[in-house]
Amino acid sequence: MVSLFGSLVSMIVGLLFTITGNKYRPACDAVKAAISDASDVYYPGDPSYVKGSHHYFASSNENPACVVEPGTPEDVGKILNVIEATRTPFAVMSGGHTVNPGFSSTRGIHIYTGRFSQVTYDAASNTAVIGSGLIWDTVYEKLQNYNVTVVGGRVPGVGVGGLVLGGGYSYKTNQYGLAIDTVVGFNLVLPDGTVTYVTQATHPDLFFGLKGGFNNFGVVTDFTMKTFPQTEVWGGQIVYSPAQFEQVRAAIADFSIHSQDPKAVVLPLYTGVGKTQAIVGTVFYDGPTPPPGIFDKFTNIPSISSDLKTRSYLNMILSLSMDSYADTWISIQSLGVKHFTEPFLAAIESELAFWSAELTPKGATSLVYVVEPFLQNYLSHANSPSAFPDPAAREPGNAPAPIHIVFSWNNPIHGGSFVAAAESTARHLSDIAQAEGLLTQPLALYGNDVGFNTPLVDIYGGNLPALQALKAKIDPKNIMDLAGGFKFSSEVPLDTRRKTEL
Repeated sequence: MVSLFGSLVSMIVGLLFTITGNKYRPACDAVKAAISDASDVYYPGDPSYVKGSHHYFASSNENPACVVEPGTPEDVGKILNVIEATRTPFAVMSGGHTVNPGFSSTRGIHIYTGRFSQVTYDAASNTAVIGSGLIWDTVYEKLQNYNVTVVGGRVPGVGVGGLVLGGGYSYKTNQYGLAIDTVVGFNLVLPDGTVTYVTQATHPDLFFGLKGGFNNFGVVTDFTMKTFPQTEVWGGQIVYSPAQFEQVRAAIADFSIHSQDPKAVVLPLYTGVGKTQAIVGTVFYDGPTPPPGIFDKFTNIPSISSDLKTRSYLNMILSLSMDSYADTWISIQSLGVKHFTEPFLAAIESELAFWSAELTPKGATSLVYVVEPFLQNYLSHANSPSAFPDPAAREPGNAPAPIHIVFSWNNPIHGGSFVAAAESTARHLSDIAQAEGLLTQPLALYGNDVGFNTPLVDIYGGNLPALQALKAKIDPKNIMDLAGGFKFSSEVPLDTRRKTEL
C-alpha cells in the first residue's frame, strides 16, 4: 500500500514540478492532498506559516516551502509517506529553541507539532501524557492543578519534544534523573508512516533509541511521563559583580564537591560583553524553605541584586527570562568535568574577559559560560538502558558536571568569528581540565547543548554502534536523514548545511 501510494505521489509531484517550477512546493501540495481535515498546510504569507516556523534564535531560522501542522499521528504518517516518495528535506519543530542551524528547520517541508498539546494526568498511575508540541511552561501550569510536576525544562519557552528526545536536564535531575529517565512510553510515528506505542516491554530496542536519540527513529507525538509531588519551591537569581568573583568561585567549588542534598541546585552563569561582566546565579530548592545554612556561602556574599523567595514552581521557571537571546545569532559548545575547582573557575573568568574584549567590536550581545554542579550520582536514576549517555557515564565519579558556552551576536556577517571563538574557548578549557585531571571519560556531552560539528562518539560513547545498527533496522531508506540534526547512519555524513551562514 505504501509503495503504491509513493508511486502515485511521485507521478503527481513530477507533474506539478513541471507546471510550477517550484522545487518543494509540489511536495507541499501533495501533503495537503493527503492529510485529513484535522491538519493544515501553510504557505509563505500566511501568519500561521510564521508562527509555525519561527525559532527563538535567528541562526536557527529558515524559510521553508511550507509549514505543515498535523493534528493526528496518522497524518504525520501520511506526511512522511510523501517525504519518502519525493525525497524532500524536512524538519520537525516543537518549541523552536534549538541552537544549531538546520536541526529543526528546513527549506522543504516544516512539520510544526503545535497541535499535539494535550496534558492528561492519571493519578492512579502517577503519569501524564504530554504532547510533543507543548512548551514546558504550559505543562507545569496544567499539572500544578494536581500538585504534581514532571522532569522538564528550566527556562521559559522550551519545547517538550526536543528537550526530552535529547535527554533533558532539569531542576529535578539530582532527584529523579534526566527527563528521558522518567518516560514510560512514546507515541511514535515510524519513518514508514506506521503509528506505534513504544515502551520498554513492547519495543525495548526503540525504547532505548528514543531515550536521547533525537529524531533518528521517527516523529514522537506525545510522551507518557512519571509525575512527582510538587510543593512550593524556594529560589530565584542572585547577581554578583566582578569584585565578588573570588568569593563566588570558592562557593561554587565548595558546593560542587560537598553538596549532598538532591533538592538543592545552584546554576551559576558567567556572562559579559565588553568590560561589563557578572555572575548570575540561579539558586533553587525543591521545597518552600531550604535547610538552614545550605546556601549561606552564596547568600552571604554581597550582591548587585537578589530575588530569592518562596514561590510556585511555575513562577520560578517564568522568572528566568531568556529575552536577551531572542532573535540573535548563536553558537554553543560544551564540555564536562568531574567537579569544579577554584583554579578551573578562574580560567573560565579569564576566558570570558578575553573573548569579551575580542568579540564586542563584532557585535557580541552576550557571552556566557554556564556551569552545572550536579551531584556526582545524578545519572544513576535510570531503570532501563538509554541512548544517552554511555552506561559508564552513569557511574558516580564519571557523570559529567556540564559547562555550556553560549556566544550570541547581532550581525550575521561576523558569524564565522563567533563560531570559531566558541570552539576555541571550549578546546582551551578542555585542555585545562585535562591537565588538572578533571575531564570526564567518556565525555557524554549533552546533545541539546553542543555544537553542530560535535562527534557523535562524544555524545553517545560506547552506545553509538548499537544506535547505528538500530537506525539501519528502523529506517533502511534513510527517511529521517532528510531532516537535520545528529544522524546515526554511518553512510550518511553529519548534516552541516549552512554552517557559515550563522
